[in-house]
Amino acid sequence: MYTIKTISGRAKRATLQTPHGIIETPVFMNVATAAAIKGALSAADLRDVNCQVALCNTYHLHLRPGEDVVGKMGGLRPFMAWDRPVLTDSGGFQVFSLAAMRKIKEEGVYFSSHIDGRKIFMGPEESMNIQSALGATIAMAFDECAPYPCSREYMLDSVARTTRWLERCKVQIKRLNAQETTLNREQLLFGINQGGTFEDIRIEHAKEISEMDLDGYAIGGLAVGEPAPEMYRILEETVPFLPQKKPTYLMGVGTPENILEAVERGVDFFDCVMPARNGRHGHVFTSRGKLNITNAMYELDDRPLDPECTCYTCRNHSRAYIRHLFKAKEMLAMRLCVIHNLYFYNNLMQEIRDALDAGTFAKYKKSRLWA
Repeated sequence: MYTIKTISGRAKRATLQTPHGIIETPVFMNVATAAAIKGALSAADLRDVNCQVALCNTYHLHLRPGEDVVGKMGGLRPFMAWDRPVLTDSGGFQVFSLAAMRKIKEEGVYFSSHIDGRKIFMGPEESMNIQSALGATIAMAFDECAPYPCSREYMLDSVARTTRWLERCKVQIKRLNAQETTLNREQLLFGINQGGTFEDIRIEHAKEISEMDLDGYAIGGLAVGEPAPEMYRILEETVPFLPQKKPTYLMGVGTPENILEAVERGVDFFDCVMPARNGRHGHVFTSRGKLNITNAMYELDDRPLDPECTCYTCRNHSRAYIRHLFKAKEMLAMRLCVIHNLYFYNNLMQEIRDALDAGTFAKYKKSRLWA
C-alpha cells in the first residue's frame, strides 16, 4: 500500500508498505548488482549507511550464480543476509546494452552472455520467472530501453512492444504469485514508461500503462546521454500522466542535483551506481561539494572527508589516511569512500523527507544545489 503523507507542489512524501518492510520516500536504492555493493560492502554495511532498499541485477544474477541457486538458498534476502526490501531490475537494460550481441523478437531477446558467450533467451515470462525465483520484494517489468538518439519510427515500435511485454509480465507475475511454492507471493510489479525525449510518445505511453493498475511506475530510458535539461523537460511533461497515488521511480538517476530536480517534479524512487563507482575512484560527495581525495593537497589533511558527516569513515579516518590508502592501492580505500558516498546519498534523502515534512522543500532544494 502506497500512502502519501504530504505534497509540496508536485513533490511527494510517502510510504510504501511491502511484505519486507515499509519504504519511506523519496528514497535512494543502493545498487547491489550481484547481491553485493561493489567496494567490499556487506548487507551489514548497508544497514549502517541507512539504506532502505537494495537493488539487485536480474541479468547478472541469472548468469551467476543462477536464480535456481539463489532460490534454493531462500531468495536474495537470506542469501545476502539482508532483512529489508529488495528491488530487482528486469534485465532489460543490460540485455539492450549488448547491442552487438543480441536480437530482438516479439517473443523476447536472444543474446550472448558477456561472460562466456553462451546463447541465452529472455522474454517477459523468463524475466518474471527469474525475479520470482530470486524472491524480490519489487520486480520490474521487462522492457526495451531504446538507444539515444533514435528515430521516431523506431521509438514508436519499441514502446508498443514494451507495452505488449508489460501485459505479459502482469499475467505471469499473477500466475507466479498464486503458486504455493513461490518465495514471495506478494511480489510487487512496477511497469516502465518509455519514449525517449519524444514527449508525446511518453505521455501516450504513460496514459496507456496507467490503466493497468500496477503497483508502481518507473520512467526508463533517461540519463542515457541526453542533456540534463531534456531529462527535466520529459519529467515535467510525463509524470503528471502517471498515477499520483502510486510510486514513481526514475531509473538510473543520478547526481544529487538530478535527484532534487526530479523530486520537485514528483519522482520518489531513485537508483544509480554513481556514488559507489565514484567512491571506488576516490571521488567523494560532501556538504561543500565534490572532492578527489587522491589529490596531493590532501596529503597532510587531518580533517574527515566531510566535517558535517557522521558516517563511519568520517568519524574515524582523515583525508590524509584515505589518500595514503589509494596511493598504496589498499582495498580499504575504496571501501571507506563507498561507505561515505552511500551514507551521503541516504542522508540526502532523509533531509529531503524532513524538508517535505516541514513544508520547506523549496528552500532546502535551493540551499543544496552545489555549483
